[in-house]
Amino acid sequence: MDLNLAGKLAIVTGPAKGMGAAITLALAREGVDLALAGRDMEAVSPVTKQARSLGRKAIEVRCDITDPAQVEHLVQETLAAFGGRIDILVNVAGGRGPLETAAWDTRPEQFDEVVQLNMKGCFLTMRAVAPRMRQQRSGKIVNIGGTFGLRGRALRMAYSASKWGLRGITKAFALELGPYNVNVNNVCPGMVDGPRFRKVCEEMARRLGIPVDEAMRRHAEEYALKRVSTDADVANAVLFFASDASRQITGQDIAVDGGWVI
Repeated sequence: MDLNLAGKLAIVTGPAKGMGAAITLALAREGVDLALAGRDMEAVSPVTKQARSLGRKAIEVRCDITDPAQVEHLVQETLAAFGGRIDILVNVAGGRGPLETAAWDTRPEQFDEVVQLNMKGCFLTMRAVAPRMRQQRSGKIVNIGGTFGLRGRALRMAYSASKWGLRGITKAFALELGPYNVNVNNVCPGMVDGPRFRKVCEEMARRLGIPVDEAMRRHAEEYALKRVSTDADVANAVLFFASDASRQITGQDIAVDGGWVI
C-alpha cells in the first residue's frame, strides 16, 4: 500500500534509540522529512545521518520535552526550516520509571519523574503543534503509550499510571482537534525486544532467582503469538496512524503486543 507520505514533515521526539530510531527511519523511507528532538544530540546524530542518506531533509533540535520554552523553540525551528508546515507529530520520548518495585516502595520523586516525561512532555508537544495543525486543518499526532496503560500491572505502578494518563490526554486532544481534521491516536507497544526489555528481564530474573533467558521466555509465553514485539512492529503501526489510511480513526489505542491485551 502506498501511504502517500512523501513530502510530509514530521517531528519525532526521542528518535535516538530503539523504537524511536526505527520509527524515524521508517518515516524517512516513506519520504517524510524530519525534525528530530532529543536531549542527547550525540545519540540523535547517527539517526539523522541515516535519514539524510535516504534522501530526506532532517534537522536536529535539542529539546527537553518537559520544558515549555524548549518545546516552543522546537516548533518554531521546525516551522522555519520546513516552510511553515507540521504534518505529523510522533511522541516517542518517555521514561520507564522504577522496575520491579511495589507501589509503596516507589519514591515520590520517581513517580514525579515518569509522569513528567510520559504525560506532561506529550501534553506540551501536542499543545505546541495544535495551533499550526488547526490552521492547516490537517495533521496526525501519534503518541507512544504502552500496554501497561491498558491493563493493570503490579510492580510498575508509576509507569502504568503515566500511560493510563496519556490515554486521557490523547482522547481529549482527539475530541478537540477532530473538527480541524486532525487525528490523534495512541500506539501501545507491549514488551519490545531491545536494551530496555532486557533490563526488565534482568530485574525479573534477579527477583525470582531465574536465568535471564527464562525471564524472557516467560514474557513471551504471556502473549497469544508467543513472541515479543520488535521495533519494526511498532514503526509499522505508527506509519498507519501517520497516513490517511487511518483518516477515519481518532482517539484510539492500538496494542502492538502479540496478543497480551485481549
